[in-house]
Amino acid sequence: MPTCDYADCGAEGEKVSRLSPEGFLVATGEKAYSFREAYHRFHYCKEHHDELMKNVWNRVRSEDDKEDGHIAPTAI
Repeated sequence: MPTCDYADCGAEGEKVSRLSPEGFLVATGEKAYSFREAYHRFHYCKEHHDELMKNVWNRVRSEDDKEDGHIAPTAI
């Protein structure tokens, strides 16, 4: 089984996600027509997957300015 994609984590990556360790969806090609073709898959241990999801939902719910070039995962 692959290891966790979170920095400096060597645990088993039991959870599969399309969110990067920074909490954003990551495109892998110029022309993408579906999630299967468009996004890289990441592996996370349970602890880091839970932390990532918490950070994503905090960002989505936050009223802060989101003009940083990254869309919220729920916009896809």
